[in-house]
Amino acid sequence: MKITLEHLTKRFPNRNKKIHEDVIAVNDFTFEIPDGQLIGLLGPSGCGKSTALNLICGLETPTSGRIRFGDDDVTDLPPENRGVGFVFQNYALYPHLTVLGNILFPLENLRGKDRPTKEQMLERAKEAARLVQIDMLLERRPSELSGGQQQRVAIARALVKMPRVLLLDEPLSNLDARLRLQTREEIRRIQRETRITTIFVTHDQEEAMSISDGIVVMKEGVVQQIGKPQDVYDDPVNLFVAKFLGTPPINVFTGAVRTGKLLLNGVPVMDAPGVPDGEVYAGVRPEGFVVDANGPLETSLIQVEVMGRDTSIVARHPSNENAIRAIVPGETRLPAGTREVRFTLKPNKVHLFRRDTEARLRPAGA
Repeated sequence: MKITLEHLTKRFPNRNKKIHEDVIAVNDFTFEIPDGQLIGLLGPSGCGKSTALNLICGLETPTSGRIRFGDDDVTDLPPENRGVGFVFQNYALYPHLTVLGNILFPLENLRGKDRPTKEQMLERAKEAARLVQIDMLLERRPSELSGGQQQRVAIARALVKMPRVLLLDEPLSNLDARLRLQTREEIRRIQRETRITTIFVTHDQEEAMSISDGIVVMKEGVVQQIGKPQDVYDDPVNLFVAKFLGTPPINVFTGAVRTGKLLLNGVPVMDAPGVPDGEVYAGVRPEGFVVDANGPLETSLIQVEVMGRDTSIVARHPSNENAIRAIVPGETRLPAGTREVRFTLKPNKVHLFRRDTEARLRPAGA
């Protein structure tokens, strides 16, 4: 099911009586989600991603704009008539019902011609349970399940209605690290098997990038960038997107471009052909450093962290108020007693941004 959002905006009254302007939770959100894809809505807390999900579901009414499922305008339809399955952050399972009872609940509340027979309900519930691999737990109650199992029950309950659209609101935030990894792989598997158009809300960029066909990065209700996860990582449109994506985060230096050279602390460290002269922020991905005894970027070594496959070099530079973290191959060795480390920069891992607007700077004609 293709989902189209047209200039979607949601305003809330400001609770601060001294400020008369409304709070804009979602601001002119326009986007088309292709049929059968999994899209990640990504951003920090308070950026409007959960509000956008609630608008799509029908739990919130937009101030302006339209929502379409395929050719159907669903903007004014109540949630129960939209054909949406919703998985909440806290799972929202009924503690007095068994796993089977929780999965059956949405079907038992259907009325009229849409209500299946009891035999059909049971078959669909068992099929949903099999899909999420909890069919051996049907007689247990939620209190007898692990967090990951409860999450699967919530997904099965959303899927049993055969929804046109599946919405997931930070579904992994209550799980430990190992279970998060396992469950997100399960979500991706289920989505691929069902081919249900799915929107996944998270503030964890690693989650969004690992399972999404596309991501939408939001800030303060405004969409910053839309694209395939790797494309957004490799080609951020502004400093916010560059800083938000990546673990460890991008290293941000204060510098300048002069006559086709990037200068950090007054020292030319890299060619910047076609970039206009001016004050810039230079973002260098951790994997963008190459240890080079003759490299132009000289730093003061803080420590070396050996992580098996990779080595992390933590250092300082006058043009960066924070410590620099460079990820280099695990076989990299620094001599004992090393205090200074020099680097050469990989041009494709360096992004330049205007100092005033933080917009990406590109070579002329690019």
